[in-house]
Amino acid sequence: MAYADQQMSGNRIVAIIIVALIHIALGYALITGLAYEAASKLVERVTTIDVEEPPPPEEPDEPPPPPEPDAAPPPPVAPPPPIRIAPAPPPIRTQVTIPPPAPIQRIVPPKPAPPAPAPAPPAPPAPSKARAASPKGQEGWAARIRDNYPRRAERDGTEGSVGVSITIGPDGRVSNCSVSSSSGSSELDSAACQGMTRYARYNPALNAAGDPIPGSASTTIVYKLN
Repeated sequence: MAYADQQMSGNRIVAIIIVALIHIALGYALITGLAYEAASKLVERVTTIDVEEPPPPEEPDEPPPPPEPDAAPPPPVAPPPPIRIAPAPPPIRTQVTIPPPAPIQRIVPPKPAPPAPAPAPPAPPAPSKARAASPKGQEGWAARIRDNYPRRAERDGTEGSVGVSITIGPDGRVSNCSVSSSSGSSELDSAACQGMTRYARYNPALNAAGDPIPGSASTTIVYKLN
């Protein structure tokens, strides 16, 4: 289309130039006195020329579009997984709590350690249970010793007092007897020790723990006739 337009424009320009030359020539002929008829014929001849524009060149056939390649089948599209929309959580209400001011720490110097307690005094010793031997039922056994009056001394009318020292065993019986003060009569002295060993009974002596131990004692046997 552009080429045809350019060709038509060139023909028009040529025709315009020719017409201009003819008018110039006519004017010159009029001026120079050329024959009017010749000029008229020439003008008539020239003006009657129809300028036919050449037909526009046929546009070349557009090439057919290239064949489209066989479109591959679209890949299978998996359906999107269902979207689970969680319910909106409840709104969280935050309450701004201003912490209380920290307590003022008072630095208290440590107290001095109390003095060590004084050692406890030793426990008082347990009361001693020690005791000396003592007569047990003395009136009874003393009467029996006097009643056992030696017959010779009774026949002779001999009287007197016999002092004796005795040893008392843990069982309270007299285990040993000796005359500490004689009556002057051997019969009375001998009868006194025999009576003490046979009849006398004592509460035995005890040690500090209260256990019976051997002890000693002294007494006097009085022999007197009625």
